[in-house]
Amino acid sequence: MTTRTMQPCSTPYGGLEGIEFRELASNSRMDGGFITGPQTLKTPFGDMVPQFETEDMGRRTLKPLCFYKDGTPKAIPLQTRTMLKTPIGHLPAELLTFYPSGALKRVFPLDGKLSGFWSWQNELKLAEKLSFDSPQGALNAKVIAFRFYESGALKSLTLWPGESITIMTPLGMITARKGVSFYENGSVRSLEPLKKTVLETPIGDMRAYDSEPNGIHGDTNSLQFAPDGSIKGISTVDEAIEVSIEGVLEVFRPGLKNNVCGDERKVKVPMHVLFRGERVFINSEEGEGFSVETCRAIGLEALSGADEPSYSCGG
Repeated sequence: MTTRTMQPCSTPYGGLEGIEFRELASNSRMDGGFITGPQTLKTPFGDMVPQFETEDMGRRTLKPLCFYKDGTPKAIPLQTRTMLKTPIGHLPAELLTFYPSGALKRVFPLDGKLSGFWSWQNELKLAEKLSFDSPQGALNAKVIAFRFYESGALKSLTLWPGESITIMTPLGMITARKGVSFYENGSVRSLEPLKKTVLETPIGDMRAYDSEPNGIHGDTNSLQFAPDGSIKGISTVDEAIEVSIEGVLEVFRPGLKNNVCGDERKVKVPMHVLFRGERVFINSEEGEGFSVETCRAIGLEALSGADEPSYSCGG
């Protein structure tokens, strides 16, 4: 790894006496650096001491400070968890990211390194219930990350496994797991339902639920709302869609894949459905989609061959 010698660095929040820049990517960009001792940056969110050494098993990786070209910090890993002032109240943080304007972009209350010696379960034990303001009023939950619009409005929050919050949506109160996102005006943009939720869609009732939410973060979730409160998209493992194409019925349904448990049973793969005006898109946003008038949602139990066993490992 190529390095540069220690050199002073000026930021909008104060100078750093010496920082060692290294190539952090294959394109040889020098946009991140390391300091070797405690130094303080005075920011509008509070005083921050960037990480200069690793101190425990959970944070064994020394992470760099990253900067935009004008010297504005892009990401600041902190030496210790620090209580900072944010647009939604005081929050503890171990890692923060910023917009080029200096506005807060993301806050990570914890920033552990997951490995064979340190799992997300270990990290979860360190997580605390946090009280914070939201477009839904005061909330309390263990949160992996908060994301903000540049204006300071809360954009999304990602919950730890096992956590849930109940919020008001255009369809009434729904309990969410994994994540919730908001439009800048505070209305709900998307959420991940805790349990199967029956919804009235433009093509009939469907049960919204994603059986594979492991890759989900709070920015994008399986139940999505348009700005006017109408349903924009859902994921389902219980419904198929019949589409009439020039008088011929074609059926789209959730998929099946091999069970990671290693037995012969199958696991359902969620089908993703998007609504745009009078068009319906199934598992893809490309192409012209299908006319709402040609589509009909039906329960899988009504289809022949839909009784093929499908289970999760916990099932």
